[in-house]
Amino acid sequence: MGTDLPLSVQTYLNLLWWYAAARGSGTELVRQLDLLQADAVRVAERFHAADAQRQATTPATSKIASSLQVVDIDEAIASLDLPQKVRLLTGSALFALWPEPEIGLAALKLSDGPTGVRGAELRGGVIACLLPNATLLAQHWDTELAREVGEVLADEAAAQRVHVLLGPTINLHRTPLGGRLFEAYSEDPLLTGTLAAAYVRGLQDKGIAATPKHYVANESETERRTASMVLDAKTLREVYLLPFEIVVEDASPWAIMAAYNNVNGVPATEHTELVEGVLKGEWGFDGLVMSDWFATSSTAQSANGGLDLVMPGPGGPWEDKLVAAVEAGTVAEQTVDDHLRRLLLLAKRTGAFGPEHKWPDDLPAPDSEVRREQLRRFAAGGMTVLTNNGVLPLDAPKIALIGRHAIDTVAQGGGSAGLRPPHVISIADGLTSLLGDSVSVVDGVEVRARYAAPGAGVLRDLRATTFDGAGEVLASREMEIAELAAYGGWAQGAASIEVSGEVVLDEPTRMLVGVRGFGDWMLEVAGESHATRLAWADGVVEEALLKPPFWTTEVLVSPGDRITARVREAAALVGLIAQPVPLPPADVIGAAVRAAREADVAVVVVGLTDEQETEGFDKTTLALPGEQDVLVAAVAEAAQRTVVVVNAATPVLMPWLTQVDAVLWAGLPGQEAGDAVAAALLGHIEPAGRLVTTFPRSDADALSPVPVNGSLPYTEGTAIGYRGASEPLFWFGHGLGYTTWEYGAASSSTVDGAIGTVSVSLTNTGARAGREVVQVYLRPEDEPVRLIGWAVAEVAAGETTQVEVRCSARVQRVWRDGWQPLRCGEILIARGLGDVRISLPAPTNHRGM
Repeated sequence: MGTDLPLSVQTYLNLLWWYAAARGSGTELVRQLDLLQADAVRVAERFHAADAQRQATTPATSKIASSLQVVDIDEAIASLDLPQKVRLLTGSALFALWPEPEIGLAALKLSDGPTGVRGAELRGGVIACLLPNATLLAQHWDTELAREVGEVLADEAAAQRVHVLLGPTINLHRTPLGGRLFEAYSEDPLLTGTLAAAYVRGLQDKGIAATPKHYVANESETERRTASMVLDAKTLREVYLLPFEIVVEDASPWAIMAAYNNVNGVPATEHTELVEGVLKGEWGFDGLVMSDWFATSSTAQSANGGLDLVMPGPGGPWEDKLVAAVEAGTVAEQTVDDHLRRLLLLAKRTGAFGPEHKWPDDLPAPDSEVRREQLRRFAAGGMTVLTNNGVLPLDAPKIALIGRHAIDTVAQGGGSAGLRPPHVISIADGLTSLLGDSVSVVDGVEVRARYAAPGAGVLRDLRATTFDGAGEVLASREMEIAELAAYGGWAQGAASIEVSGEVVLDEPTRMLVGVRGFGDWMLEVAGESHATRLAWADGVVEEALLKPPFWTTEVLVSPGDRITARVREAAALVGLIAQPVPLPPADVIGAAVRAAREADVAVVVVGLTDEQETEGFDKTTLALPGEQDVLVAAVAEAAQRTVVVVNAATPVLMPWLTQVDAVLWAGLPGQEAGDAVAAALLGHIEPAGRLVTTFPRSDADALSPVPVNGSLPYTEGTAIGYRGASEPLFWFGHGLGYTTWEYGAASSSTVDGAIGTVSVSLTNTGARAGREVVQVYLRPEDEPVRLIGWAVAEVAAGETTQVEVRCSARVQRVWRDGWQPLRCGEILIARGLGDVRISLPAPTNHRGM
């Protein structure tokens, strides 16, 4: 594909190429590619010609006005013709919008989030802060911290000149089998919406637009682009719309992203009732509604349904088709004007429309001490002590640290939220940096069915080089990991890509060596050459991006050997595989048991990987992958005391729970992972988190995320998570921390017939200062129990304080063809529903809203 295309058009062409590759072969594939190439060239030529004509025909007076920059939105709209207006309503690239110099509109840049600003490249882009994942941040239950997170991300966005961050994710944890839960806050709509509103305020107060997503009912990844979520109005209003309602009314986000899925048979990108009726009408949302990437398939239906921006571009269902729809009368030009008005308002708010934007200088670097301190605190403070018989905080002369996750700690989930951090501190490095030789580190069993890209500890002098069709070098870069994106970045459009690295070895070793990613491969290592073709079997885009195929062979590799692989016709991700040949699980577990017997405490680190916690795919089980359960049980039997650290964001089964002395839930802790886990284990920072998801006891207790015949009924209604749970493994809101608490006298008051505040006396009865989350629930007479408020209290040892919890009226109502007040019920003051401390009758005049 040697045609000189703009990057954005080439991106579009490559995506179309995937489609063709999935459905054609041989000469038919070539014919399809030729047609697609010609179509993409026409797209490029059309936009270049339009640009040239606008420049040539713009009167001098208009050019003067442009230089002065039109800042009145209605004047700007009136100065543009229909094709100019429509052009601005589709992206110019994967993560950018078109500029329009005639009205002083600069190109807006967007970036994926929500726990880091990745930038435009899907892999190997700019170095950015990698924050803890959303559930770990949410486990603080702290709006001030959520706001601080937004402020950090605003600085990160400003450093990259990004105007719009695609986050936060405010879909709910409908089922723990959901693959993308790590990116969303919780199973509770009030907690989710309240934290999201604080995050949005922190981001937008610094001039960066937030984009709460995905509107709405996008709780499953399976068939996410086509499936219809089937739910009644009561469930939709009370549960799944509520986080969006809270964030719109309390924080006024400047953009919202419409989801892939259908809602009751109607695509979210063209759902007039939910977008025009509820979002823009009832709630008064004045921002922009953009599509999720490649989610829009219609022209008139989506334009009339309230969608304002199609992403990405160029290409897609609007452009010339939308111009034609306006000319045919199926879409009013006033509708186009409203979409453009919202886009220009977004641009004005973010500094891309009007006076030239002044970006801040001297922002903290991702690896600066100020950022590292913040990220350690964000991570460690949100970690949750699930069980503890006194072994935590750790105080032992000899510790055995065991497990693959101790050495290769998982810092982030998979998919569009992933980014390139300055470093990831492993738990082994974090703990040994504080305790030195008192810690012995032992590897664990294999935890992946596929292979991760090797980094500096396995390969060094990593380099990627791109070539044109004649074999000439286009570009060459040093790499930190042996993986890159074959589209959407600097390798875009290359005829072939070469990736190479030198193995890091002290002596000859048998290694698994191979390649991953679609294309025709040639691998050379240790004097051997291997050719293979990895085909894209089913045409699913998520498969190409997140589960690329791989091929490996076993090779005797010596120090100084270099692995070199070249691929042609690459799509999505490409990279090398290099790792020692795995040992049998019995050998690994035997070594762990021996280390455990010799230690005072064994700390076993287990968890999930981006194979389970990822965009694009749901889980099929809550069980830990590999032989990790067997490893924990064997160590627990051998050790004097056993602590399990779970490096995962979402619930797992724990068949060994009664055999161990403590469990610390560590989440996906971000770039400072190991230092944060060490601080939590040793008590330098109290792991005072409270769970944001109910942990089931078995797979059978989890709702299925898999549609049947294209539909996924939400048959549980409003009884999501803890609202419908019975004797779970751990309740939503559970968490022990490192001290004990006594609850005293309590009272409640009402405001306009709803419970307004609950007040309770709280005493720290432990030996150290601690942080408590006082939770208030309402159990109505004929509706599921629900969280109505909470407050965070930090109390010194032995001290007593009065805690006042403000309660939300939004969850003290029910939807019955409109909002109706809840009937009377019972107030529960609790540390999670498994530890209710005080029950009060709801006031007799309690009427809801």
